[in-house]
Order: sequence, then structure tokens, then C-alpha cells
Amino acid sequence: MEEHIKYMQMALEEAKKAYELDETPIGAVIVHDGEVIAKSCNRRNTDKNSLSHAEILAIDEACKHIGDWRLEDCTIYITLEPCPMCAGAIVQARIPQVVYGASSPKAGFGGSVLNILELEALNHRCEVIRDVCTEDSADLLKLYFKKMRQKK
Repeated sequence: MEEHIKYMQMALEEAKKAYELDETPIGAVIVHDGEVIAKSCNRRNTDKNSLSHAEILAIDEACKHIGDWRLEDCTIYITLEPCPMCAGAIVQARIPQVVYGASSPKAGFGGSVLNILELEALNHRCEVIRDVCTEDSADLLKLYFKKMRQKK
């Protein structure tokens, strides 16, 4: 568990970068053989691109680092349960292990709304480890949404 906390803290640092950009504070880190090979934060507003989720950007970076679309020996750490697009991308990239912080009861596809990551019908399933650094992840999100409500 200590290793998961270490990498989740790195993902939280990425989420804080998103917060500073006025983005929803979500961060992702991908680890291969004990080495961080990719990290990113949400950049949808910054990039003006609906695909610029932390997980998608990190997967893209990791694929370039590995030189393959298959990330079979990797673990992805995400501060928030992935959305359907990101959960699908994780499955498509063949990432075997997903570790996330806060659950997303209205948009999470790692078990909250649906569970794409562990869906028996798919040809690839992930091991999912939930609730790592949950409070830190949730607190940052709450702070962000409070700030957004105050702006309005």
C-alpha cells in the first residue's frame, strides 16, 4: 500500500497543477517497472479539447515512452474514478492495474455508475484498487467546485 500512496501523491501533485490552471483537479500517473513514465493533469479548458483528460494525456505519453499502444506492464494512478471515455481507453491500452482515489458517484465507470474496468464481457479487465488517498483527492475537488461556485 505504501507504494500506491507514493504514486497517488504524485497524481495529486498533477491534480494541483490542474487546479492552478482553473481545470477540474484530476491527475494521472503511469508507472512501469517502478518508474514513472507518464504523468498529466486535466487540460480540457486549457487545450480547448474534450479529449484532454488527465488519463488520456498520460496514456498518450506512456505509449510514446514504451513505443507501443499496449501498456501491459503498467499501473495507472488517478485521483478520481475514471469517466466512461477514460475507462475505455484504459481497457483499450491493456493497462492491468488501476488505482484511484475518490469515487465519482455520477460519472464513474470504475464501479460507481458502471464498471467498464472489470467487465467480464470484455477481452481485457483491470485489477482495480479503490480509495487510495481518497480524502486528499476529494478535498481538492471540493475546494475547486467551491471556488467555481464563488466565481458565479
